[in-house]
Amino acid sequence: MRGDSRHAPSRPRRASGRDTENTGSSRERLPALQVEPADLARLLEPVIHAAGLDLETVRVSPAGRRRLLRLVVDADGGVGLDQIAELSREVSTSLDASGVMGEVPYTLEVSSPGVDRPLTEPRHWRRAQGRLVSVALTATTDGVSSHRTAAARPAPTVQGRVLVADDTGVTLDVDGDRAEFDYAELGPGRVQVEFGRVAEDPVDADEDVSQAADRARTGNGGAQDGH
Repeated sequence: MRGDSRHAPSRPRRASGRDTENTGSSRERLPALQVEPADLARLLEPVIHAAGLDLETVRVSPAGRRRLLRLVVDADGGVGLDQIAELSREVSTSLDASGVMGEVPYTLEVSSPGVDRPLTEPRHWRRAQGRLVSVALTATTDGVSSHRTAAARPAPTVQGRVLVADDTGVTLDVDGDRAEFDYAELGPGRVQVEFGRVAEDPVDADEDVSQAADRARTGNGGAQDGH
């Protein structure tokens, strides 16, 4: 298990127990199992939700003679290293008990989202409160979608700071003016990286929560071997 302020490295590690390190015949006895991310999500979401977190993405990729299972989790206020470490242990126990990963060794990596995570769900926008975002509009100015218009020219892009976000829409500060949008009007949002900005956000947000979210979005991570 390791955790630090950066994404954990994905180099293969020696596994204990049922690893395959000796001969080619071992590889024949341990055929690669195709694991569907959707199946893993169904298995792990109850474990992750019980820890007070949301499962954002699941990815499985080859890593030499092992596999790398990457989970991205998030929560209001961000995710701390202690939470990452504890969740990694619980997820590993659940995976081993279920046998879903088969006999081929794997490395489990759990991390929080980086700033490049697109804002596609209401919870993403809520957790970006106080951040500067850029987002393409998917509707015309009168609020009626037009596929022909969208095909004829690029969708207009709005840049503003997230003031308020709820289950139906978001309010942005755009050049000092409040602009309200339903999520149906917006494409995926992107948080903009700001260098040297003085922490004077024009929002009525809990400053401590925003700072905690900033720390988590730099990519807290933890990793451990499976099997």
